Amino acid sequence: MAWRDAGASGDRITLEDVRFWGQHGMTREEQVVGAWFSVDAALSLDLGPAALSDDLRATVDYGVLVQRIVEIGTKQRVNLLERLASLIADALLGETPAAEVRVRVRKLTPPLEGLVGTPGVEITRRR
Repeated sequence: MAWRDAGASGDRITLEDVRFWGQHGMTREEQVVGAWFSVDAALSLDLGPAALSDDLRATVDYGVLVQRIVEIGTKQRVNLLERLASLIADALLGETPAAEVRVRVRKLTPPLEGLVGTPGVEITRRR
């Protein structure tokens, strides 16, 4: 994922390829059979305090971010990747001190006959 400048400091926390099984989609087969999803996320925030202190309390715990992404992706079924990406981005922005959050969601194994490629969306949210 090509990330653009993260603001004044340029600092960001990134997560790539967070995977979960979900039943998101418009077709009955997508809703019943389900598919693997992959999420990439980038949170723009000042990481200077954590770099100086070496203290987890001075940053955002990426383990918590992964748990939150998986929770959102597995607890509520949605029709559109746009909705899923928005739910994740809004939660990460609202629950962290990040100034900007970028989220990419891809459906890795859609049960759609004839589909070639990996469908996905990318959403950016800012304060």
